Amino acid sequence: MFSHTTRLEIQFGDCDPAGIVYYPNYFRFFDNATAGLLSAALAMPKRNWLAHYGIAGIPMVDTGARFLRPSSFGDVVEIRTEVTALGRSSFSVTHTLRKDDETAIEAHEKRVWAVRDDAGGIRSAPLPDDVRQVLGADR
Repeated sequence: MFSHTTRLEIQFGDCDPAGIVYYPNYFRFFDNATAGLLSAALAMPKRNWLAHYGIAGIPMVDTGARFLRPSSFGDVVEIRTEVTALGRSSFSVTHTLRKDDETAIEAHEKRVWAVRDDAGGIRSAPLPDDVRQVLGADR
């Protein structure tokens, strides 16, 4: 299935007083990596694919992580994000964050393709066929 790699440098503001990345920031990194994966797969930036498909977003409905090694200010890490499952209106991804060629974090997410309903709330909608096709492709 489709995968994408994001490279980032840990910033001072990502860290806690102990000098390591404050764990909720990893989930922010992973959220950006998932958006990057979709942007790469659909060959357009996030704001364009949101508008193109008329969706409210791709809210997370399940997540978790296993923390193996800390990261600190100035570290350069790579996040490999891979689609692992496609549902009717959802998709699952794994994130493998690597630092110095070693796995530092293994994480997972389940996302829902969401549209606005008539009352202004959000509800799931089926993944469009072209999205399903690119996310299911090996690259």
